[in-house]
Formats: sequence, C-alpha cells, structure tokens
Amino acid sequence: MVSIRPIREDDRKAWAGLWNGYLEYYETSVPPEVYEASFTRLLGNDAQDFHGAIAEIDGKAVGLVHYLFHRHMWKIENVVYLQDLYADPEVRGQGIGRALIEHVYAQADAAGCPSVYWLTQDFNETARKLYDRIGVKTPFIRYNRA
Repeated sequence: MVSIRPIREDDRKAWAGLWNGYLEYYETSVPPEVYEASFTRLLGNDAQDFHGAIAEIDGKAVGLVHYLFHRHMWKIENVVYLQDLYADPEVRGQGIGRALIEHVYAQADAAGCPSVYWLTQDFNETARKLYDRIGVKTPFIRYNRA
C-alpha cells in the first residue's frame, strides 16, 4: 500500500535518486548546485517556494512530486503548477502516480485553489493514459524563449 507524505530533511538521498531518475527519463540533468537549491526550497516555508511529497511503499521512497502555488491573472485564487511527477519504474502500474497527483489535488483544495495543471512530453504515452483519466487535456502549445 502506498503512502504519501511531505518531503523531509532525511529524504535527501532518496529524493536525489528519484529526481535523478526523472531527469534521466527526460534525457536531461542539472548541476549539483541546482540539486542543493531545489532540495532546500522544498524544505523551506516560503509560500512561493516549491512543495514536494514522497510516495512510500513499506517505508521505501518510490515516487515524488513537486508543485508550486502561484497567482493567475484570470483568477482571484492561486493556481497550482505540478512540475515534476515520478514513480520508480519497479513500481509503475501500482497507483503511485495517481496517488501523488491526488495528493496535490488535496493540497490545492485545502488552500482554496481549484486549478491544478501540468505539462508532459507528447512521447510520455504511459503517463498520458493516467493523465487522460484524471485530468483534461488542453489545446495550449508551449513555447520557450529562443
């Protein structure tokens, strides 16, 4: 059975391993100082910093989620951006991703934020099957600075 809880200081090693797996899946990496800054932000109490949670099975960290509350020009209340979601390949198909997303939904609801959104790569077909069941695909196309 999976349990979801906020990231703690003693999760650093497990978190780094999971986040590294996530980054490898998307064929990218970040320098060590980004790992350090990101983990520090996850533990901070600034409302503008990222929040994070760990999924555990039998006390072992098997998944993670990072999310951010932010303002929106079309709404009075904040919205929530779910930036990173990852489940260890050994436990995929056991509801880890769904549990992590539902955790973010619950955090958003508790904070009065009715809107949660995220992005994924078009090739991420396995995850998209889940996303199609628990979210609504929008027609937006993302652009980055050239």
